[in-house]
Amino acid sequence: MVRFLPGEATVQTTATARRIANASATPTVSLSRGQRGDGIDMEAGGQPQSTGKSLGAFITFSRQIMHLANQGSPRGEFLRDLSAMLLEFSGCDGLELRLRGNVEYRCRVVARPDPSFEYEQLPAGGPEDGLTPTEKRGHPDLGRVVHDELQGAVERNAPCFTEYGSFWTGELKQTVACYSTRTDLRLSVDADTTSMALIPFAVDDRNYGILRLECTRRDAFTLEIMEGYEAMAETLGLAIAQRRAERALRERVKELSCLYSIARVVEDSTGSVEEALERIVQLLPPAWQLPEIAAARITFDGNTYATGKFEAIRERQIAKIAVYGSHRGDVEVGYIEDLPYAVDGPFLREEEHLIDGVAREIGEFLERRQAEAERLTLEAQLRHSERLATIGKLAAGVAHEINEPLGSILGFAQLAQKSGDLPEGTADDLNKIVAACLQAREIVNKLKLFARQAPIEKARIDIAQVVDEALSLVQTQCATQGIEVVRRVEAEPCEILAGQLQLKQVVVNLALNSIHAMPGGGTLTVVIGRDDGSAFIEVQDTGVGMTEEVVDQIFTPFFTTKDVGEGTGLGLCVVHGIVTAHGGSIDVESGVGKGSRFTVRIPFQGGPESEVQ
Repeated sequence: MVRFLPGEATVQTTATARRIANASATPTVSLSRGQRGDGIDMEAGGQPQSTGKSLGAFITFSRQIMHLANQGSPRGEFLRDLSAMLLEFSGCDGLELRLRGNVEYRCRVVARPDPSFEYEQLPAGGPEDGLTPTEKRGHPDLGRVVHDELQGAVERNAPCFTEYGSFWTGELKQTVACYSTRTDLRLSVDADTTSMALIPFAVDDRNYGILRLECTRRDAFTLEIMEGYEAMAETLGLAIAQRRAERALRERVKELSCLYSIARVVEDSTGSVEEALERIVQLLPPAWQLPEIAAARITFDGNTYATGKFEAIRERQIAKIAVYGSHRGDVEVGYIEDLPYAVDGPFLREEEHLIDGVAREIGEFLERRQAEAERLTLEAQLRHSERLATIGKLAAGVAHEINEPLGSILGFAQLAQKSGDLPEGTADDLNKIVAACLQAREIVNKLKLFARQAPIEKARIDIAQVVDEALSLVQTQCATQGIEVVRRVEAEPCEILAGQLQLKQVVVNLALNSIHAMPGGGTLTVVIGRDDGSAFIEVQDTGVGMTEEVVDQIFTPFFTTKDVGEGTGLGLCVVHGIVTAHGGSIDVESGVGKGSRFTVRIPFQGGPESEVQ
């Protein structure tokens, strides 16, 4: 139960009613000591006497009720302001409004001795004796009357009941005496209450309510006044139904607007995932019933996107973001302040569906983005493979066509070198021809290896031994350039089925690539080990590193970052071809100024060419 007392959130009934009345376009009801809020002038004897203004006052007040309902305020605030208006209009000392349907609500406002307002949701189904805990403490048998009214179990022709079914009395003690022998209707009297009225009303086919007015003044109600209240009660039911419909419509519009805006964000393929999530989280608070104190947060893969003062929220809703069935993050919405009238929780049932829908929409969006990224990666790999295949065919043809004349040039040059009495200049020229031919033949061999024209003779080899032989070939160059070589073996023995010469060439090419990346010296680290059915060789340097653009192209034939004449662009391409021929893989990690790390993995069972040639 929500209860407000003076000094906290006290409802000053007169001030509240006037505040609401002043907001209306219709004239307000002026109250004075000689005229009660029901439009009844008091004679000198204290007995109420009907005036011609009574009907007009009720009509004007009914318009004010409908105006309040059209504002679409939250239920608690609406019932608070409505109760204050009713209390001011009636001039009574206490008022209780109870609404019943699938859920039962009760609000009570009193003017004396201290103004206060209570609002609570009653237990589902109601207590067995028809009384609330509050009624058991105060007016237990009056609570029974309220219960009977809500159930429609009263006799319409009984004394103190109107034809419409309202109960009223101006002298409660006498009425108690009158009903003291009845078992179907029992009344007990609060010491201060003298006049009381119970007016039932319908909200719709499944929801109804009752208005209870209490007054310490004797004969505060008459039959004519009760007819006015009964007419007003019809408007009261319509107003409550109108407020519900207005509120529900506003909330649905906000929710649909939120989902539509999110759909537009996820359809925009130009932005990144981070930008999309940042835009989505900004759309969430306005979709909740109290956007001015709402905050939202989306977490995804450790990244956080939040609005306002989310860290200060007191109540929150959470929905999981699932991507292909895996929990990857959450959507959270909450309020940074307490909701004074949230007796049944701060969030609407529709908001629970909304946050689930938002999380589902985000999950589907992330799945589409992931699928698109995977598609682009596969297309890039396919294009790369097609490009390598085309270059491979070209390289095989070029190698075949060049190899024969190159062999002739090399052979005749070597024969000429064996001739005696050659001039010094001629001997030097022949040496250059032989050296150029040998270099050209090496390039042709690389082309044949890249095109997989050269046979791979596989055998059971120890990776550690192959690495040692490869490092011995570059040891002198490392020492000359101030490069420290570190070799570490994490698993021994580590044997695989592979071509020894080809695997040695892989290590040499990777080592040379690292050496060229450390012109000012550094550390070359080679690690040997095994994991998940494969042996791996890891070559890491502390060199200049590479950009992402360079990493994407390093295995492309003839691509090189070296100056013209210093590299063929086939070294890493050959490495890739050898590793692929063994059914393995090669991964690259690099960053500018952070060095590079190449990790070669070759399965223990060999690759597609596992047979020994």
